[in-house]
Order: sequence, then structure tokens, then C-alpha cells
Amino acid sequence: MSVLVLTEHDVRSLLTMAECIEAMDEVLRSLARGELHQPLRPVTRPEGADSLMGLMPAYRGGARAAWSLKEIVIAPGNPARGLDAHQGAVLLHDGETGELRALLNASAITEIRTAAVSAVATRALARPDSRVVAILGGGVQARSHDEAMRAVLPEAEIRTWTRRDGGTAEDVLREADVVCTCTSAREPILRRDWLAPGAHVNAVGSSVPSARELDDETVAAATLVVDRRESALNEAGDLILAGLGEEHIAAELGEVLIGSHPGRTDAAQLTIFKSLGLGVEDLAAAELVVRKAREQGAGAEVDF
Repeated sequence: MSVLVLTEHDVRSLLTMAECIEAMDEVLRSLARGELHQPLRPVTRPEGADSLMGLMPAYRGGARAAWSLKEIVIAPGNPARGLDAHQGAVLLHDGETGELRALLNASAITEIRTAAVSAVATRALARPDSRVVAILGGGVQARSHDEAMRAVLPEAEIRTWTRRDGGTAEDVLREADVVCTCTSAREPILRRDWLAPGAHVNAVGSSVPSARELDDETVAAATLVVDRRESALNEAGDLILAGLGEEHIAAELGEVLIGSHPGRTDAAQLTIFKSLGLGVEDLAAAELVVRKAREQGAGAEVDF
């Protein structure tokens, strides 16, 4: 048996943002239709450790049956070392035999597909006339969100803010139609009264129950769309720390995409997409990369 190994360079050269956006749109629709198995990811953080490990499995049955697993270590100190905070691999298995077919660098997959999902949410929930985008954060996700927002709002002005700039994000938020929060903040960096009427927010940075980027008032006032209800109720500090529960979740993004929820219903409505990341997104991104790699002869086949 041979396994296709794809490095970070391979993944970045093969996974274009435009193609990944369409792949994320398709896989979230499929999830909403009940065609995929998406369990809650187990996460372990040893006592006293700064880092944690998450396991993100997914399964698709049918004629193209496949298993995938992303094993990811999140090391918050990595940006100071010049490294991505997300380190790991995505494994693709044959859905019938269980044979391992491919091993891909997870840092690049995570970076690109996370921003691509925000682009899908922006396309579905932001006002069509959105012209100003504010990106909060200065790391990997801020960079990839810049590319993703340009893909779906090519005429928009993009403003950025990082904590190194000093002060607060208020000035870049005042006129923003779309906001992407891509920080490692533990406490809110965004306040409700800084947001313009009708803004759409992609809340990306927080993925554990003890951290959040949005204040209580923002979450409470918004139509909240999530990637997966179970994930949000267990992992979204933006929701949990605001004291809000399942009744406050309007829909999953896939439900908006297939039309079972209307999403935005008026121009003045505040909408939030709370992004946590799903194994099915890694499955779809990895399959896209592997298909293109085989077409182009990229990567290395190794005996296993």
C-alpha cells in the first residue's frame, strides 16, 4: 500500500482560495442535508500545559465513502516563534477498506479552509452592497481572511487592526459592513456600540469555552449562525460566556445555504457567523487537494 504525502508547500500550491470557497459551500450544504457524519471533536489539554490537542474526525458514506481525521496541536506561543499556532496532519482513509490513502499538512489546510468558510458566510449573510471590511488580528488567519474577503467582495476596502496598533478596534469598526475577528483574545475586543447598523461579523479567533472576542451585547443583539450547533454549545466562548444557549442559535450555516433558514431578512439586521471549524471541512479540502495532486503529479507516494 502506498500513501500520498503532501507538504505545506504542496497544499498551498494546490488549494486555491476560490476553489476552496466553493468546496466549503458544497460540503456545508451536504452536512445540512444529513449526508455526512460529524461528531464533536475531543480535545485534551494536560494540566499545566500551554498547548492542547484536538482530534477532528469525519465520514462520508455512499459511492465515494471516505474517512478523514485531522489531528491538530494548538500551541499559542508559536506566533512568537515564527510558527503557525496550528500544527498537525490530515489523514484520508478509504471509506470501505479503511486503508490510509493520503497524509496532508494540516496548518495550510486549516488556514485556507477556515477563511474560505468565512467567505461562504459573508456571501450568505452580509448585505450585498457591503463595501468596507474590517479584519481584527495580525496573524495567519488575518492574512488568509484578507484573501478570502477579496474573493467574495472584490470592490471592498479592507481595513485592519492589531493589538500592536494600540488602543481599541473602534475606529476601524465604525463604518465596517463586514467584520472578521481573527485574534487570540481571551476577553472581548469588540463592542456592540462600535458596529454599524446591518454589519455582519465572522467570529473566528475563539474556539474554546473560556475565550471570546465579542461582548455580551453583540451576541445577544445578533442573528447568530453557527457551523454546527453541538460545537457551538460546547466550544464557543462567545456564546457560553454571554450566558446564551441553544435558543439563541438561529441556524447552522448549511441550513442558510440550502434555504431552510432565511439568514438575513433586513438591511439593518446584525448577523454573526460563529466559526469553530469542522472535520467535514478538512475532509472536503483534503479531497480537493488530493484530486489536484494526482492530476498534476504533485506530492510523494511512499510505501506504508
